Amino acid sequence: MPMIETYRKQAKLLVRWHREGNYSVGGKLRMLDRFQDVTDREALDMALPLTLAQEIVAVEAGFADWAALKAGAGNAAGPSPEKAPVLAAAVPILFVRDVTAAAAFYSEKLGFAIDFLHGKPAFYGSVSRDAACLHLRFVGQPNFTELAAREGSLILATIETGNVKALFEEYKAAGVEFAQGLVKQAWGGTDFHVRDPDGNVIAFVQYRRV
Repeated sequence: MPMIETYRKQAKLLVRWHREGNYSVGGKLRMLDRFQDVTDREALDMALPLTLAQEIVAVEAGFADWAALKAGAGNAAGPSPEKAPVLAAAVPILFVRDVTAAAAFYSEKLGFAIDFLHGKPAFYGSVSRDAACLHLRFVGQPNFTELAAREGSLILATIETGNVKALFEEYKAAGVEFAQGLVKQAWGGTDFHVRDPDGNVIAFVQYRRV
């Protein structure tokens, strides 16, 4: 069990990472329930006082909050489990030939915000719209285009929406290329597929709730 001073140092380090623009701060901030929908870019734009960093460190260590951490740090038995592990949202990583151009496509055509572009020229980036987030990674020659054509419909990411018809009409008006139009599926959902300039197919779906 680390001593309380170790936890204090971890919190100060998190504040320093935030000040330096380290995008890993976003993932740590999303461990707090009230910040689950915050993007990496939004996490860096907001204030990160030491008290908030301490709360993050406490939750990461398995405590309810900083006060509980301080109370339990001297207990050799360690903290009592507060709740079962909960997985956060997955972030698909798409392989693209030009990260900047791909980010522009998702921004201009699909209404995503560009969270960050890393490198000069950019070799990694992130785009997000509402709670949906996609990461973009540069590769010399994406190999999914040929595979997707051979398989017919190879989906790289599925994004759920509450009004799939309205989103389809929005993208149709923007001149987006569809790998599949709006279809009501036998399994109960309604979806459509978008193909990006690198051949990555993204499915947008609305599930029928029972």
